[in-house]
Amino acid sequence: MAINLFPTKPLGDLLTEAKENKAGLKKTLTGLNLTTLGIGAIIGAGIFVLTGQAAAQYAGPAIVISFIISGLACAFAGLCYAEFASMIPISGSAYTYSYATLGEFLAWIIGWDLILEYLFAASTVSVGWSGYVVSFLKDFGIFIPTALTAATGSVLVEVPKLGWQELTKNLTAGLSAQGINVDTLPHVTAIINLPAMFIIAALTILLVIGIRESANFNNIMVIVKVAVIILFIAIGIAFVQAGNWHPFIPKNTGEWGHFGWSGILRGAGVIFFAYIGFDAV
Repeated sequence: MAINLFPTKPLGDLLTEAKENKAGLKKTLTGLNLTTLGIGAIIGAGIFVLTGQAAAQYAGPAIVISFIISGLACAFAGLCYAEFASMIPISGSAYTYSYATLGEFLAWIIGWDLILEYLFAASTVSVGWSGYVVSFLKDFGIFIPTALTAATGSVLVEVPKLGWQELTKNLTAGLSAQGINVDTLPHVTAIINLPAMFIIAALTILLVIGIRESANFNNIMVIVKVAVIILFIAIGIAFVQAGNWHPFIPKNTGEWGHFGWSGILRGAGVIFFAYIGFDAV
């Protein structure tokens, strides 16, 4: 007996099942909630952290072009999502859309892809949040044990003037170039990243309480984050040095992805992560 891995589910059947499912998800979010959901997901660790890294290592001032390229890619993806959502107005996101068009097997793969996407995104953001919180608490004289601030098994070394850093080959090479033997510095093996685990647990509890409560909390966070960005721009504009914008597109170093147009494209690929979240709408 042949096994069909690509059976599709007709749109009529999907809509009927959604209507008959009395215990399904309730539509409680407003247009404002959806807008702030997208903004809140986009404005986060991706923008605050990756922008500087991509500019310093790949694109230079031309990081602006990288953002435009990534933004266009997201816009096209967003338009696809909008068209699917209007045609199939039920829960399930890309899984449901794929089930109706490409078949059950591909829908299964895409469903797991979505889970992995948000798994890695949540992990990355929680680790970034952990680093900020640890640094913030230090300013108030509150010190979390170093072994509780990194991934299990990570080896951390206390570098003069930089504090605790994860031990990597690049760090070892950099210290050696400065005449510092990394073996002479204090070492710690991390047990868990406690702050990262805390924020994940706290947000999980918030989501379990209800989507409306989560949306209201997100609205508050969006107001705070947008206010921070506006304040940063208002204050930072006084420190702009136009000389740093030249050359706008730094000359390629001879290695693909390090400045030049290849660097701009690589930067676009990296900061695309900063846009992750718009699809949640």
